[in-house]
Amino acid sequence: MEKIRWGIISTGGIAHSFAQGLRHLPDAEIVAVGSRSQASADEFADQYDIPNRYDTYEALVADERVDVVYIGTPHAFHADNMRLALGAGKHVLCEKAFTINAAEAAECIQLARERGLFLMEAMWTRYIPAIVRLREWIDDGLIGEPRMVQAGLNVNLPYDPQHRVYNPELGGGAMLDVGIYPIAFACMILGLPQTVSHQVQMGETGVDEHAAFLFGYDDGRAALLSFNVRQLLPNEVIIKGTQGYIRVHPPMHHPTRLTLYQTTGDKLEDFDIPYQSTGLNYEAAEVHRCLRAGLTESDVMPLDETLAIMRLMDAARADWGLVYPNDK
Repeated sequence: MEKIRWGIISTGGIAHSFAQGLRHLPDAEIVAVGSRSQASADEFADQYDIPNRYDTYEALVADERVDVVYIGTPHAFHADNMRLALGAGKHVLCEKAFTINAAEAAECIQLARERGLFLMEAMWTRYIPAIVRLREWIDDGLIGEPRMVQAGLNVNLPYDPQHRVYNPELGGGAMLDVGIYPIAFACMILGLPQTVSHQVQMGETGVDEHAAFLFGYDDGRAALLSFNVRQLLPNEVIIKGTQGYIRVHPPMHHPTRLTLYQTTGDKLEDFDIPYQSTGLNYEAAEVHRCLRAGLTESDVMPLDETLAIMRLMDAARADWGLVYPNDK
């Protein structure tokens, strides 16, 4: 099978994880990496045996050997990076949060559709084997109709006002960094909500550090979500249905264990469902599947859903008074 050739924008931690994951795909080849410095590009390329290394992103997307670009920069730069890659005729897989705001997301999606190029948000959770199994259980009716989702993702990041998570100039805040996981998880199970309520705690730098969301649906379904970056708390999901419930064990955004319970509350069975490598190989495999099928987006993480979630987060930020430079 002809290999799909990747170019990687960024040499940060998530780019390393993605490169390691690609090693587990026999039909993947990393042919180029781009960084803001030649030294960083060379160091990254040497580690993963990448033949072409560039000190600008412009040079990377101009490389005719690149089929698809992975964007692993901080999310404040995602829109510019996507415009650059799509403008050069490259397919794109872009890290979450997809962009800073919905306006940027809509522009990138429109550009990809106009050019007939593949574009997907790198919501790796949806492709992890345990989550694939979870969706199969729900589709098979093992817990009846899902009625409630409780999900939380909480980390304890040392406070540094210059760190991207705390720096508003870089689109900092808990929601875009970790909150998007429980938000997207609830939307995956229950769909987009009709109502959204929230409570937030803002930090010293003016970004959100802790928040809780309540999603409401017209038929009475609900989702209770929480996330923060200042305190380590349980990171799990409970999906309650009319005939039972499922516990997604920590870490909820890349789990390896599920527990299925019957309506009586008795535990039916624990399921250990490990994944290979860093786990980012599964989202890359989805890109391969779509490209080989001639698809320009994935039905597992559709672009319209990515855009709707960005709009939901925009509305929350507006209520909080949190404005980023990209919004202006």
